Amino acid sequence: MAEDSDLEKTEQPSQRRLDQAREEGQVARSRELSTFAVLMAGGAGVWLMGSHLSSGLMRLLQEGLTLKAEDAFQTELLVPRLYALSLETLLAFLPLLLLLLATAAFSPLLLNGWMFSLKPIQPNFSRLDPMTGFGRMISVHGLIELGKSIAKAVVVGGAGAWAVWHHRDAFLMLAGQPIAVAAAGMGQLLWDGFLAIMGGMLLIVAIDVPFQLWEHSKRLKMTREEVRQESKETEGDPQIKGKIRSMQREMARRRMMAQIPGADVVVTNPTHYAVALRYSEQSMRAPIVVAKGSHLLAERIRALATEHHIPILEAPPLARALYKHAELEQTIPERLYTAVAEVLAYVYQLRRYQMGGGHVPVVPKDLMVPPELDPETQTHQDKQ
Repeated sequence: MAEDSDLEKTEQPSQRRLDQAREEGQVARSRELSTFAVLMAGGAGVWLMGSHLSSGLMRLLQEGLTLKAEDAFQTELLVPRLYALSLETLLAFLPLLLLLLATAAFSPLLLNGWMFSLKPIQPNFSRLDPMTGFGRMISVHGLIELGKSIAKAVVVGGAGAWAVWHHRDAFLMLAGQPIAVAAAGMGQLLWDGFLAIMGGMLLIVAIDVPFQLWEHSKRLKMTREEVRQESKETEGDPQIKGKIRSMQREMARRRMMAQIPGADVVVTNPTHYAVALRYSEQSMRAPIVVAKGSHLLAERIRALATEHHIPILEAPPLARALYKHAELEQTIPERLYTAVAEVLAYVYQLRRYQMGGGHVPVVPKDLMVPPELDPETQTHQDKQ
């Protein structure tokens, strides 16, 4: 059951998956949005350039239907005349055509932004397989597209039928009106019908765009195994990363242990914690921690200190406070200066005694460690 769940596409696509799909040209596409944009651009273009287009068409129509009697028998002039009229027609409609072309080219940017990929136009001979094509036709996606086409035809056709029915009286009155008045009235009726159809198209676009985004996300969903594999590829294998961290910790531990022979004193708990301190009056403003550890590592610190004849002082509260609040290669907290100063004074007296001078130093007791810096004292207070 667990293996089956790992193979089910239940996870949302990662950003890497989305980027890879985009590079291959796999993005959410809404043909309805592009169609709506082109139709709206065409309607706006006709509305803005209507007077220019109508005057140009009237002039071309007049020139095209006007023919001198002597030119009618000169057939060699008809082809150049037709060419000139066609060129003038193209130039008259050129601004509108450019507007439609630009809209068709840039309307996909409304949904996907700028994208350039040659993958969709590369030859794919698997698309020529008739069985594969038939499978796409009867698939769930094909049925959804069929339903969308039927719904679009119903909505757009219904909007157009409503516009015709709503203006039926005006349509019937056009037959009894002068040509100029009838032409103006027909233009207004066509414009009203166009707006009604655009309203229906807008409804289709409002439904299709979220659906295409949802379907695209669903198509790119990933299985849990794919998510794990991608995580390994992008962030590295967790086992390898864990081994690297372990090696880094071991190297840091070795560097720390190498500092112990140069320490002045090791403060212990006596068994749970061990903290090695070093202080140089000429180069340090305060003692620093060169090594610290607990349990087995504390035992290794004590053994190495004994091997190199480093003084070991049992001061449980101070050892706990230093282990908790002092960082490696950093100076000790200021609130522990007094306690550590007593420890260092004892160490210096011990060295002088070992060199054959003075009295046996007294081991410091009851060092001044603030209770809030001692984890054990803080734990007792929390329990109370």
